[in-house]
Amino acid sequence: MIALLQRVSMARVEIANAVAGEIARGVLALIGVEQGDTEAQATRLAARILGYRMFADAQDKMNLSVQDINGGVLLVPQFTLAADTATGTRPSFTPAAAPDIGRRLFDHLASCVRLQYSHVATGVFGAGMQVHLINDGPVTFWLRSPPVSHTTGA
Repeated sequence: MIALLQRVSMARVEIANAVAGEIARGVLALIGVEQGDTEAQATRLAARILGYRMFADAQDKMNLSVQDINGGVLLVPQFTLAADTATGTRPSFTPAAAPDIGRRLFDHLASCVRLQYSHVATGVFGAGMQVHLINDGPVTFWLRSPPVSHTTGA
């Protein structure tokens, strides 16, 4: 499972010109689900999103998480993150999880984040969305909790 985290001053997702989710300062997390992902990867990724230290402390070091700054979290499903781009000029989406699995695991991740934190908004799985953001920094990190088939069993 993949999360592309962006530190933002603000972010919102719109569907058919209506706001589906919106945050002020915080983290926009674009979420991709890969074949072989399970609830374990979603749970692990939820904890990493909430705990990832990407905000500056008093010494201007990235030592604070979104929870530490009481910021917002906007989770947006984006299956294209799971694309295979190793060859050619057109992505292959073979590595992406089937839509029903992707929806279930995105919903599980969102539930895990909401159980631990209250400032959470989401996009809508499978919808055509427009994401508006002001990337703060810019600061962007790619986190991955690999599918079981790609791990060493540990």
